[in-house]
Amino acid sequence: MSGPEAATATRVRWPVMFVAWLMACVAAASATTAAAQPDKIAQGEKIATGGTPQGAAACVGCHGANGQGNADFPRLAGTGASYLQAQLDAFASGARKNSIMQQFAQKLTPDERSAVAAYYSQLPAPGAPKQTAQPPTPAELGGWLATRGRWSDQLPACAQCHGVDGSGVGAQFPPLAGLSENYIREQLTAWKANNRPPGPLGLMPAVASKLSDADVTAVAQYYAGLLADAPAPSAVPAAAKPAPRP
Repeated sequence: MSGPEAATATRVRWPVMFVAWLMACVAAASATTAAAQPDKIAQGEKIATGGTPQGAAACVGCHGANGQGNADFPRLAGTGASYLQAQLDAFASGARKNSIMQQFAQKLTPDERSAVAAYYSQLPAPGAPKQTAQPPTPAELGGWLATRGRWSDQLPACAQCHGVDGSGVGAQFPPLAGLSENYIREQLTAWKANNRPPGPLGLMPAVASKLSDADVTAVAQYYAGLLADAPAPSAVPAAAKPAPRP
């Protein structure tokens, strides 16, 4: 197979592989939402707003009253329950590092982590995707990488897993729209350094490794500005901020 033919085949395989996976994720998300019991959601709300007697702090102190997030802490509202629970489990086990979140997750039982995930998954997203008149051009680096990728490096578009408007797909691929620039940059940098679990299909370290520092910043800025009604960054007490990562 010649070079151009191989490149074309590679471009075709990426979408085909993801279509089946994403369809399965959407089905799983629907089943998870339908199975979420009102009492589990109520339990999650109680923890999110008031913490626990075992010393887990209320989530709203960092993630906002409605799970909207801010400059330092990600939005949780409208994120898939399976994804949220996987992150809490990873913090609890130490597989994912963060000085604040590890302490929080380790003070929750598996059932409590599941309840918190169920609660935030059913909250509405903090804003609507912006409507753009024209698709991004190659000069608009962040938008181009997010929606088109860079096939010369076998780099898929973020939209193939996270949706064309960054609203997430199914229970495993979280929304990116409205996450802060700081947070997105931090996570991509962590994947580049293999300091965060690889996620579904083990994709993210491979994807992040193909991004330069300029690419990371451009993609982070693009998704941070993608919600029309995204909340303005708010100050968080210094004591509540995560310790810098090595």
